[in-house]
Amino acid sequence: MMIRLTMYGNIEYSRALARTAAFSALIAVGGWIAITIPFLPLVPFTLQTLFIFLSAVVMKRYAVLPAGLYLLLGICNLPVFHNGTAGIGVLLGPTGGYILGFVPAALVAGLLVEQKFTYFGLACAMAIIYLFGSSWLSFSTGMPFAAALAIGVLPFIPGDILKAAAALAIGKRIA
Repeated sequence: MMIRLTMYGNIEYSRALARTAAFSALIAVGGWIAITIPFLPLVPFTLQTLFIFLSAVVMKRYAVLPAGLYLLLGICNLPVFHNGTAGIGVLLGPTGGYILGFVPAALVAGLLVEQKFTYFGLACAMAIIYLFGSSWLSFSTGMPFAAALAIGVLPFIPGDILKAAAALAIGKRIA
């Protein structure tokens, strides 16, 4: 007797699975597209947040799946983090909080986008990533929290606003 998977004939499940794989890969590729500013060596500018925002716009509450898969792949030593790094050591480094913040940010943004609070959802996602990232940056380096905000948040706000706008524009076309 053969047991059929629930995916058979379920187009929504199949679509969610394909989108989870695609967005996880895009988040990983976004880590390779990076700019490191010499006077801000701790936190690079990457396109990962663009794909977190885009997954929230397209996948709604299920945006947590690609973010979680991305994190799990990195923990399992697949080179998906910034510049092909991997493992728990990256999460314990100065930028680990930003990476960990992707999962709750995607969940909150997806839930708010689903409730038609799209702009607020993406703003909350930014705030969550900044909170996790700057808190861990402060803790892991021993710098004051205000300094962690100055180094790990303020330079990124304009770029993340542009990424959120791009995610909205692209997401409306593919959702």
